[in-house]
Amino acid sequence: MASQLSPHLVALLDSLSEEITLQRFPAGALYVVATPIGNLSDISIRALSVLEMVDAVACEDTRNTGQLMKRYGMSKPMIATHQHNEAEAAQKIIERLQRGERVAIVSDAGTPAISDPGTRVVDAVMSEGLCVVPIAGPSAVAAALSCSGLSGEGFHFLGFLPSKDAQRDSALQALSSSPAVLVFYEAPHRVLDTVSAMRQVFGEQRRIVIARELSKLFEQLHRCALSEAPAWLAADANRQRGEFVLLIEGAKRSDGESDSMTDARRLLTLLLQECSVSQAAALAAKITGVKKNALYTMALDITNQQS
Repeated sequence: MASQLSPHLVALLDSLSEEITLQRFPAGALYVVATPIGNLSDISIRALSVLEMVDAVACEDTRNTGQLMKRYGMSKPMIATHQHNEAEAAQKIIERLQRGERVAIVSDAGTPAISDPGTRVVDAVMSEGLCVVPIAGPSAVAAALSCSGLSGEGFHFLGFLPSKDAQRDSALQALSSSPAVLVFYEAPHRVLDTVSAMRQVFGEQRRIVIARELSKLFEQLHRCALSEAPAWLAADANRQRGEFVLLIEGAKRSDGESDSMTDARRLLTLLLQECSVSQAAALAAKITGVKKNALYTMALDITNQQS
């Protein structure tokens, strides 16, 4: 890579490497290391230094991480750490840390413990009073949000929706009135069905950003109204390939709608899945203290939007 860079940039990278010495890298610590989500040049100098320094690497898939390390000219003992063995792997990692070793944990791509294994390991390590050090870097969530241009009151990252249709639709219904930008991961074989369900729940006019294969050769970002999204995906089979981040524009508050009414709307959306309009309004009134008549009207509005 260096031969493709200007002499100025090569010198700058050399000088930045000196910054590594300004940070302490304690022994007996777990290093949570973000790795590229596609483009290998997105690795940070600090991440490379840590991966070279540690005694072992805990990883989601030893084959994938082995190839990644090989591309960077490294080889380290690996500890398989995936969703089926995370608790057992955590104990192995803790034993190493208690001996004073440094261990890095990585996922197949991006930042560990964000819809990937890692949370249980970090929790177990911290519960033992051991040190955890974040090594910041690539994140598909942050990358997609930064170029979405969607408005909302903050954002809400949901990861993957349930695989069963009824559970997925229920989860979406509960989020339908959220003013935050909603961020999801989705698999290629489910993306069309998921976007179609979002159209039904969130309505035709809400905007969606479909971010596909971020930082990779066939990266694609498409923003449109939900009314157009299923047709756009269906128009080209290539648009349903790869890894997806889906972002939904936050719901607009009605004029004068307060935080308490927004919370009441969210509660009613959940109650209406199990109760009649009158029952949902009565229960919501008891829970929130909002007048039952106002909640009854809101429940009717929600029912009409869903039909």
